[in-house]
Amino acid sequence: MARNFKNLNESPSPVILTVPGFGTSGPGHWQTAWEASLPGCRRVNLGLWDDPHRNTWVNKLGLAIRRAEGPVILAAHSLGCMAVAWWAEYEQSAGSLQHGAADGGNVIGALLVAPPDVEDQPRDRRLTRFAPVPASPLPFPTILVASRNDAYLTMVQARRVASGWGSRLADAGEAGHINAQSQLGDWAFGRLLLNTLLPEPLPVAQEIPRALPSIRQESVLPWQAA
Repeated sequence: MARNFKNLNESPSPVILTVPGFGTSGPGHWQTAWEASLPGCRRVNLGLWDDPHRNTWVNKLGLAIRRAEGPVILAAHSLGCMAVAWWAEYEQSAGSLQHGAADGGNVIGALLVAPPDVEDQPRDRRLTRFAPVPASPLPFPTILVASRNDAYLTMVQARRVASGWGSRLADAGEAGHINAQSQLGDWAFGRLLLNTLLPEPLPVAQEIPRALPSIRQESVLPWQAA
């Protein structure tokens, strides 16, 4: 779904849908903090948090996106990133999302944080239910955020996934799995990345570190060309 951004500022403010991963996101997680502080931000209840089922998650995600009835930004974490990728894969296969379409859907971007390895050496066998990693480029702007010391995915793997999805790759430094244990609070760096996907940036109250991790372009898709 390539979007026509010319009249985006005339559209309603986007709904920010957080898409948690395995076990959902509890207190102390940046997704929980964003839901409490950002306007129009709410969680997609995928259910089966400890016993994830790919098609169930994909269907519930699709329902939440349709019910939003306006532009949507997805902010996914861990296995939730795979749910987003599989939703886009199924929608493209059905012809609902296509590159070059002016109104192919209401997702205008996605922040994909710390997707896990579901193929090579997954840390939990339940993660393999989302294998293989969808190979098709995602049809909307995406940023894949990876940590240098994430036990669930190496940076080498993250670069490969980002390249396949046509995502920009953001290096979050040594932030573990970028979850509650990472103690990120409102996660200022993530908020800055989110702002690059929003038509109108939201204020970031937390002081920004002087040295921010980097963001790089792994590949260029039609919607990214100037």
